[in-house]
Amino acid sequence: MSDNKTLQAVKGMNDILPDEAGLWLWFEDVVRAWLESYGYRNIRMPLLEPTALFKRAIGEVTDIVEKEMYSFADALNGDHLTLRPEGTASCVRAVLQHNLLYNAPQRLYYSGAMFRHERPQKGRYRQFHQIGVEALGFAGPDIDAEMILMCARLWRKLGIRDVTLQINTLGDTTARQRHRDKLIAYFEQFGSDLDADATRRLHSNPLRILDSKNPAMQEIIAGAPKLMDELDEEAIQHFAAVQEILKRHDVAYEINTRLVRGLDYYNRTVFEWVTTRLGAQGTICAGGRFDGLIEQIGGKPQPACGFAMGIERLLALLQEDGMENPPAPLDVYVVHQGELASSMAFVVAEQLRDAGLRVLLHCGGGSFKSQMKKADSSNAACAVIIGDDEARAGLVTLKPLRGGEQLQVVPGELPGTIGELVKLG
Repeated sequence: MSDNKTLQAVKGMNDILPDEAGLWLWFEDVVRAWLESYGYRNIRMPLLEPTALFKRAIGEVTDIVEKEMYSFADALNGDHLTLRPEGTASCVRAVLQHNLLYNAPQRLYYSGAMFRHERPQKGRYRQFHQIGVEALGFAGPDIDAEMILMCARLWRKLGIRDVTLQINTLGDTTARQRHRDKLIAYFEQFGSDLDADATRRLHSNPLRILDSKNPAMQEIIAGAPKLMDELDEEAIQHFAAVQEILKRHDVAYEINTRLVRGLDYYNRTVFEWVTTRLGAQGTICAGGRFDGLIEQIGGKPQPACGFAMGIERLLALLQEDGMENPPAPLDVYVVHQGELASSMAFVVAEQLRDAGLRVLLHCGGGSFKSQMKKADSSNAACAVIIGDDEARAGLVTLKPLRGGEQLQVVPGELPGTIGELVKLG
């Protein structure tokens, strides 16, 4: 007996319907122009990567690797594969595999779906979409600051308000090792007062304890040794230079010494753009420097910096501010009835498309009245109306749908006449 129950999308993986997709397309166009204005080029990586890539890059003792990755063995050859939970590791893998850093640093961006098995809630989904931006081969604080300035420009362009910039520095390897040792010694004093996550991370990744959201842990965390106290002079100067550039360009920020980011590969500058308008999921964009990652994945040591932004969260902010989904762009709706008219309508519609116009040809029959109702609700600038009498005379009726007189024209004159109507509209 077959199960005829209607199938649903996987929990936490959402359909983006046509009425919503217009806003996505508009946003993607704005973002593409913004990135190109800073000299970034597009790169596209596979959704599936070897599981070892993320274990090596993100860190085995992280929430992402331990709890959230969609990993499986390929049934055909047993390879261990993972749906990408983030884009930086994939981007670095692609750059190394194709030797893109040979004699030239790279400014790259990508966009697309990422996958994490989290509890679905507003602003957090199991399939979510990100714009990722990576600058590989740049060592100075200037690239860190430019990336933050880039984001500030995008918020202005999108009209996004109530966003706060938080920054921190994680120093370099030796400072983090000193800090790690002190953290372990400090937290060991609290024994049974540590929650399960802190106990599990104590000897493997104690820095992540500082990022705990558990209210019961906050008093203990507040007294923990500060990484800032361990920084080497070079890292201090790097962080100061980043701040100097931000001040020079009037970018407000606050230093959050507990900002550590959830991925092991970060060092030195880290930053988050945060809003209070999306509940618990307030981070809309985050990133920082990851100078050790390229070597970690198997390449020669190279400096690197990058960030990613969540598309769903940004669109939620825009919609909260009253932005509506733009209607599908359409110039002409072709109405026709009768055998000769239908044949002519196909020809006219193709000619108009040849002229660069966006044309919807009515299909499925129906009276002139019902077709005109559809034309009126289509958001097209005008309707081209063809009956058998017009077809025999070699004419069409052009009716503006946003005000103006209708007129009869020969098909060859349509593109120019419609072009004027579209401009006026």
